[in-house]
Amino acid sequence: MAGLPTFLGFGALLTLGAGTALAQSVALPPIAAPQGAAPVLPGQQPAAPAAAPAPSGAPGAAPAQDQPVTFTAEEVEYDQNRALVTARGRVEAWQGNRVLRADEFTYDRNTGVATARGNVQLIEADGQVIFAESVELRNEFKDGVLEGLRGLLAQNGRVAAAGARRTDGNFFDLSRVVYSACDPCQSDPLAPPIWQLRARTATLDQNARQVRYRDAVVEFAGIPTFWTPYLQHPSASAPRQSGFLSPTFGVTDYLGGFVETPYYWAIDESQDLLLRPMIATNNLPNLGLEYRRSFNFGDIAAEGSLGYLNGREDTPEGAAGHIFSRGRFSLDENWRAGFNYNWATSEDYLRIYRYGARRLLDQNAYAEGFWGTNVYARVDGRAYQGLRETDNNSQIPYVLPNTYLDWQSRPDSLGGTLTLDTWNFAVFRDQGTSTQRGSTRIAYNLPMNDGAGGLWTIRAQSDLSAYAYTGLAEAPNFSTTANDGSIGTANIRAALDWRMPFIRPAGAYGHQVIEPRVQVVTGPLTGNQSSVPNEDSIDLEFTDANLFNLNRFAGRDRQEGGTRVDYALRSAWYFPNGGMLEGLAGASYRIQNDGGPFYATSGLVNRASDYVARARLMPVTWLEFLGRGRFAQEDGAARFMDLSSTVSLGSGTSLTGGYLYTPSVPYLTPEQDRNEIALGFNQRIGNWRFGAFARYDIEINRPVVITASAGYEDECFLFEARFLKRFAEDPSTNSLYPASTVLLFRVGLKTIGDVGFRAI
Repeated sequence: MAGLPTFLGFGALLTLGAGTALAQSVALPPIAAPQGAAPVLPGQQPAAPAAAPAPSGAPGAAPAQDQPVTFTAEEVEYDQNRALVTARGRVEAWQGNRVLRADEFTYDRNTGVATARGNVQLIEADGQVIFAESVELRNEFKDGVLEGLRGLLAQNGRVAAAGARRTDGNFFDLSRVVYSACDPCQSDPLAPPIWQLRARTATLDQNARQVRYRDAVVEFAGIPTFWTPYLQHPSASAPRQSGFLSPTFGVTDYLGGFVETPYYWAIDESQDLLLRPMIATNNLPNLGLEYRRSFNFGDIAAEGSLGYLNGREDTPEGAAGHIFSRGRFSLDENWRAGFNYNWATSEDYLRIYRYGARRLLDQNAYAEGFWGTNVYARVDGRAYQGLRETDNNSQIPYVLPNTYLDWQSRPDSLGGTLTLDTWNFAVFRDQGTSTQRGSTRIAYNLPMNDGAGGLWTIRAQSDLSAYAYTGLAEAPNFSTTANDGSIGTANIRAALDWRMPFIRPAGAYGHQVIEPRVQVVTGPLTGNQSSVPNEDSIDLEFTDANLFNLNRFAGRDRQEGGTRVDYALRSAWYFPNGGMLEGLAGASYRIQNDGGPFYATSGLVNRASDYVARARLMPVTWLEFLGRGRFAQEDGAARFMDLSSTVSLGSGTSLTGGYLYTPSVPYLTPEQDRNEIALGFNQRIGNWRFGAFARYDIEINRPVVITASAGYEDECFLFEARFLKRFAEDPSTNSLYPASTVLLFRVGLKTIGDVGFRAI
C-alpha cells in the first residue's frame, strides 16, 4: 500500500547517493559535520586521528562532497509518502572518514532537516569527537543546533557547553562554555581541573580559523582567578596566523615596571616577523624584532632592537640597539655559504633588556665545500666587536681573507694515510700587529702491530709558513724585533709512538689493563720565535690531552722543536657492572735546554716538563669521579686542577660538584689565578623539577654566580621560576654589572597561551 513504511531488519545497510534507485527518491545531501561539529578551541595543531570505523571512503582522505552517505543501523524505516528516513538502534552514518553516531537518526527530504538523538557522536577526520544530547542539521547540513554539547578536541582539549549553533557552515556559536586541556582527577573525576576557562559565549570562525571568547574567566582549582571581557586565539586547524601573543610583565631596578606585548606577523608561507614592543616606567620604549625567511636553498634569521639608555647605574646615556643575524645557503651538491652578523651598542644594553649578555660579538661570511670524506675547503672573512668599556676595539682584529684546504689520501699498501692542507689568512688591526700568512702542512701517519701485541705508530709532519707583518712591537706580540718586515719558517717533526696494552682477566671482577706508552719526537730546534707574529698560538694549556701531540700549540705560529721523549702509564680496571677505575700519569723530557717558545708558567719551559695526570673512578654506573691535573716537576705543587663528581640517584635526581684551579697566564687580562669550587643539584619528583647551581671563587673569597630553578609541567599546565645572580664586577667602576640579578616567572596554559614575569 502506498505510504506503508518500509522496514529493514537488524544490521541493515543503506547507501544513499548517486547511482542507487533509492537515492533518486530520497537524495540525502552529504554530511558536512567537520565544518562545525567540532569546535576546535585550543590554538594548537590537531591531534592524531582516533581509531574510528570508516567502512567507506579511503582512510584519512578528505571526504568529497559528492561521496554517498552510508547508514548502518539495527533498524531503518523509510516512509515514501512523507519522504522520511528513520534509522534506529546503534545508528552510524558516514561519508568518507567522517562519522555520525546516534541512537536515532531521521532525515526529512521535504524540509532538508536531519535530526540525531540520543548519545550523539560526531567524529572528525582528525580524530576530534563531539558528544551531544541531540543535533539538528539543515540547509544541506550547513546550519545546525546542538544541545548538551561535550567534546574531545585536539591537544587533549575538553569542551562543554549548554548549547551550540552553526551558521552558514562557517560560524559555530557556543553558550555557557567550559574549556580545559587537563585530564580529570583519577580519584575524583568531578573535581575541578587544575585550570579551566569559562565564558558566557564562544565563537569559532572557521573561515578565519579563530576562536573568540566573551566574558571569560580563568579558574584554577575551581577558583576564579583572571577575568577578561574578550579573548581570542587561532583554532587548532589554523596555519600560522598574525596576532598578539601572550604578554610579559615585570619590574627591574633599571626599567621600573614594564610590559612587553609581542605581535606576530605571518607575512606569507615562507617568512614571518615578530614585533616585541616594551613600555617601561623608568625608560623610553624599546622595540625588539625577529625576522625569519626560508628559501628552497636555505634560510635567514635576524633579531634586532632599538632603544635608549638613560644613563643610570653607570651605563652610557643615548640611543642603543643590537642586531644578531645569520644565513645558511646550499649552492650546489658540494658548496654551501653563509654569514653571521652581530652588533650591539654595549654589553649593558643586552643585559638590561635580556637580549643575551655577550662580551664579544663576531661577524663572518663564508663558503665551504665538501667532496666525499677526504676533501674540505673553506674561505671566510671575520670581524669582532668587544662590548665592554675596557675593550680596545682598535686592537681587536678583523680577518680577510681566511682560507683553508684539507685533503686526505686513502690508506696506502702499508696502511698509512697522507694529509695535505694549506691555511692562509690576513689579519688587520687599526692599532697593533697586522699579519699576512701563508702556510702548508704535510703529514703522514702509519699504524703497525708487532707479534707481541705492541701498537706502533710512525708519524711525520712538515710545516712551511711565510709572513708579512707591520707593528710587530705592538699588541698582541710586543716583540723587541723590527716593527715591520717579513719572515719565513719551516719545521719538520717525526715521531715513533709505542704502546703495549697488557690485559689481565679478573674473573668475576671484570678485567684489568696496564698500558705503558712511550713516544720519541725529534726535529730541528726552533728557539723562542719572538720575531714571528703570533695570531693562532697564544693560548696554550699543557694537559694529558696534548701530551703526545707533535706540536703542543693548537695553531701554527709557534712551532715546538728539538728532541723530546713523552711517556705515560695508563691503568684501568673494568667492572662487570659497567663501572671502571682508570688512571694515567705522564710527562715529557726535552734533550735540549733552551726554553723553547713556551711562557714561564706553561709547564714546558724546563727540560723536564710538569707531570700531567688523569683519574676516573666509577664504582657503579650512578657514581663518577673525574680529575685532571698538572703538577710541578720539582716539588709536585699543583699547577692545574680540574676535579668533578656526579651522583645520579635515578628518577631525575643528580648531584654534581667540582673544583678548578688555573694559574695566571700572560695572555689573559687581568693576570690572576682562578681558584673556584662549584656545586649543582637537579631533582625531579613527579611533575615537579628543581635545580640549583653555584660557583665560589676561593681566591677572592666571594661567589661568582648563583642560579636556582623550580618548575611544574603536566599535560595542560606549566609553571617555571628561575633566579640568576652574577657577581662579576666592572673593573672601570668596581661595581656589579647592571642587570646582574634576574628573577623569571612563567605560567602557561597549554593550548591557550602563557604569561611571563621578569624582575632584575
